[in-house]
Amino acid sequence: MRVPRSSLMALAALLCGTLAPAASLRAETVSLDQPSADVPASPAAAPPAQAAPSAPATTALPDYKPEAPAAEPAPAPAATAPVAPTDPLGAAVFARFADPAPLLLRLTGKDGDAIRSFYEARTYKPLWISGGAWTEAAKAVSARLAAAAEDGLDSRAYTVPSLPDKPDEKALADADLRLSAAAVLYARDARGGRVNLASISRLITPHLDLPAGDAVLAKLDEAGAKAGEALQGYNPATPGYLALKARLAALRGPVPTAVKPLRLPAGPALRVGMRDARVPLLRTHFNLESRPAGTFDKPPGEPDEYDTVVADAVAKFQRGRGLPGNGVLNVQTVLALADAGRAARPTGGEAELIVNMERWRWLPGDLGSDYILVNVPEYRLRAYRGGVLRDEARVIVGKPESRTPLFSGLMEYAVVNPSWYVPPSILKTMAPKLAGYGGKTWGGYEVVRRGGHISLRQPPGERNALGFIKFMFPNQHAVYLHDTPNRSLFSASKRDFSHGCVRVDDPFRLADAVLPDWSQDRLKKLIGKGERTIRLPEKLPVHLAYFTAFVDDGGTYRTLPDLYGYDAPMRAALGLPGGGGPAIARLPDEPPRRKAEPAPKPTVARTVHRRAPERPVANAEAWPEGRYEDADTRRRSLRRAARADSAPEYGEPGLWTPAPQQSAPRGWW
Repeated sequence: MRVPRSSLMALAALLCGTLAPAASLRAETVSLDQPSADVPASPAAAPPAQAAPSAPATTALPDYKPEAPAAEPAPAPAATAPVAPTDPLGAAVFARFADPAPLLLRLTGKDGDAIRSFYEARTYKPLWISGGAWTEAAKAVSARLAAAAEDGLDSRAYTVPSLPDKPDEKALADADLRLSAAAVLYARDARGGRVNLASISRLITPHLDLPAGDAVLAKLDEAGAKAGEALQGYNPATPGYLALKARLAALRGPVPTAVKPLRLPAGPALRVGMRDARVPLLRTHFNLESRPAGTFDKPPGEPDEYDTVVADAVAKFQRGRGLPGNGVLNVQTVLALADAGRAARPTGGEAELIVNMERWRWLPGDLGSDYILVNVPEYRLRAYRGGVLRDEARVIVGKPESRTPLFSGLMEYAVVNPSWYVPPSILKTMAPKLAGYGGKTWGGYEVVRRGGHISLRQPPGERNALGFIKFMFPNQHAVYLHDTPNRSLFSASKRDFSHGCVRVDDPFRLADAVLPDWSQDRLKKLIGKGERTIRLPEKLPVHLAYFTAFVDDGGTYRTLPDLYGYDAPMRAALGLPGGGGPAIARLPDEPPRRKAEPAPKPTVARTVHRRAPERPVANAEAWPEGRYEDADTRRRSLRRAARADSAPEYGEPGLWTPAPQQSAPRGWW
């Protein structure tokens, strides 16, 4: 858009009459869009210093309005140096911050600055000392720090300073700040700040809620005499963590009081409803009634009846001895009763417990009322409702060379009849051949052309690498839960076959729990009717965890093989025995999860997509009573089936990396 010069000059002359003579404006001609080469330069375009004060000004803006001369920017206020307090103790605290000697060796510079900000806001008044002595809050915090080992922490890392008999201001200031530093470090460690997780694996990426130092001190100051409890509150309060903590205390504590042994005669295993001559002996041993009590519609039972009361007492004893608490009087229980006179200590070393307690710190402090927990080395998924186990399922996890990452996310939606697109990282290796290819299919894949871009799509169906349904929770690793066309892989006891995603056995049963308005039958009716996205009414927390030792929901302590070899570097990082020294604290770099593979040929693709035949399983995993390792031939067979099943994934099915959504989850059932 151009404005005639004559019009501009006329407008400028009109404006000039309304402006003060001293207001000289820079003359500009030409267009509103950009300068034009065909418009001659005007003398009025000279610098303002050379223009006469009363010379008319021109402008290229028809609606120009004069502006007041720009004011000189005010100089930035000089940073005021902190002023030392006038009272001697506050001045000593102020001076201690100027001392280059660290308050605590492991305290980060960020936390040191936060501590200083906290004291500066209170004019350097001591937090823990009053009248030359420790306050009640200081004593409570000191007691908590001294008992740090109860939570698997190292109490030596949180040195509690001591006060001399007649301390001066300098000694008081140093002691006050050192106690603050110890409390801040404890809170940070309790929330998972002890270990550099990147040194263990780049695939361990939890969002650690590490508290700021000034926030910790403010919380403890507000708690007063209950500051020790407030500091303890930074440790996890989840049932799984507390169960390991109790076991650690029992392992370290005094020998439990021995109970009287019971030697029973030989006989068959007893279950509820059976009658046996050994039942009266059990009733006497567990201080139960001599015979089952009667009800309104049933007379008292016989003394030799193995009823639910006896079975419950047996189950409680079983759990206390580390046996499955099923209430069945089997051989293991009979032997445990005969050996009850020997003190029962929990099995499992301290290091084993502490490492797995540390892993609970990787999870959010609040798992959510409703959530999904996948324990990778257990190959198990559990769904909780209201904090209570609702359902569980077997899963397939990543191979050691393509590990399932560990983190927490929020499930947002499910997709029925999902398509699968070959990831760009793999597609680029096939680009030269696809560039000159004019067909609509490529080895069982659809060739999708959008503008100048080409992609390969595997349509929905029973041969799709994702099965019939997938559950999406956006994350940086591009992993999710999904179905699989090869059901036989779930019969293996060691189920590490995937490229990183988690494959779920019976996924429609999980969908029935996740999607409150969709039953299994209703969802299955969508199969074969095109891709369908179903959003969850509320985002659902999903936790991918790694526990090689835990107490299950029945109270049984269980240990698992260390699938990815994380235990040894964790022990080394925590300074525990069995770590093998600092040299193995960092694992070798893991190879990229997505690997370039040759373009599939039509003849090969049909073989790759062939569904593995279902085979009878002779030594399948017995769950939850025990695990049985399959024969080598069975394992090799499953590995071959896994390779055939995972070939269409090209390293990772449905790869995407959206930014994680942070939202406060509520209910999902």
